[in-house]
Amino acid sequence: MVTVLRALLRGATYSRLLHMWVPWLPFSIWIFIYPDAPWVPALVLLPLGLIPSVRKVEGVQAQLMLTPGEREPGISQKPSATWQDRLRTVLWLLVRMVLMVLAGYATVWPFFLAYLLGESATGPMPEELPFLEDAQPHWAYALLVPLPLLAAGPLIVGLGALVTAAARRLLGPSPAERLATLEARTEQLLERTRIARELHDSIGHALTIAVVQAGAARAAADPAFTDRALEAIEETGRTALEDLDRVLGILREPERPVSSRPTLVDAGRLLESARASGVKLDAEVTGPVDTVPGPVSREGYRILQESLTNALRHAGPVPVRARVGVADGTLLLEIRNPLDGEAPGPGRGSGLRGIRERAALLGGRARTGPDGGDWLVRAELPLG
Repeated sequence: MVTVLRALLRGATYSRLLHMWVPWLPFSIWIFIYPDAPWVPALVLLPLGLIPSVRKVEGVQAQLMLTPGEREPGISQKPSATWQDRLRTVLWLLVRMVLMVLAGYATVWPFFLAYLLGESATGPMPEELPFLEDAQPHWAYALLVPLPLLAAGPLIVGLGALVTAAARRLLGPSPAERLATLEARTEQLLERTRIARELHDSIGHALTIAVVQAGAARAAADPAFTDRALEAIEETGRTALEDLDRVLGILREPERPVSSRPTLVDAGRLLESARASGVKLDAEVTGPVDTVPGPVSREGYRILQESLTNALRHAGPVPVRARVGVADGTLLLEIRNPLDGEAPGPGRGSGLRGIRERAALLGGRARTGPDGGDWLVRAELPLG
């Protein structure tokens, strides 16, 4: 009973009741004109439900009135695309017609019956009172007046729940629509993951360079070195702001092309930034890097950037060997630095996982881990 009372205080209960009342308007007009043929409107529902746009109209109306405010109501707002959708729409219209009649009785008869019971307690028995046509008036009938009124609430709530369940079952997304929705959500998740990797690599690299440069400048106590460190921090910060603006632009305008992302052609600037941070970098680039396809070149740049960032963050300004080569239809990246003490722990998890994910998305492979006293990052990316 408490559940029914709570439902009666919700606006959705009455919007559902209104939804069941809506068909009464055309139906009552027809009955007024042709009272001897009340079954004709049911015949019209068959060809009407076969019209593809009817499913969309019914879905919009059902979602607004049966599930107001719900983020995922489980009701489609798309036209019928298959015969199965059309037949489900026809069945929905028939079910809605039946529920229209039940809602009419549920909202009229309880109150009318309560009035008749009250009248029978004070005067002659009304002829309209079912099962009691031959009974005699008695004051005890007044005690029965609340019963139909109490039954009206559960009837209204129950019919509202029934019509909502029927709408979700008959107007719900088809298997093809569910698949399309799942694919769209997967694309969104992949895009969010890609943007998260972009921010991690670009902003993480810039902050690492800035922290290392600032610490080195403070320890050096050399005005000339401090000037160089500040210049490196300024350049790194400017690059990070450009990357941040580009990523935010992609969030605001998903259709914006990604061609502005840095590629291996820009690797020289990245290597110089690492050297300016105190890394003793031995870099070698072989092969026609400028002919590497855009997606491979962009991901290769990020792998190189993340590897240098990890070396600087976790090992400090140690000697680093970086090899970038293009040969035999493969882009090879190998970054190696001395491993001081134990192998890096979980702190490197997200960066290393991002390297492996980038390689896997391009159909390549990446290896990260200790190798003969060094920490090695090796990625092989196919060019086609």
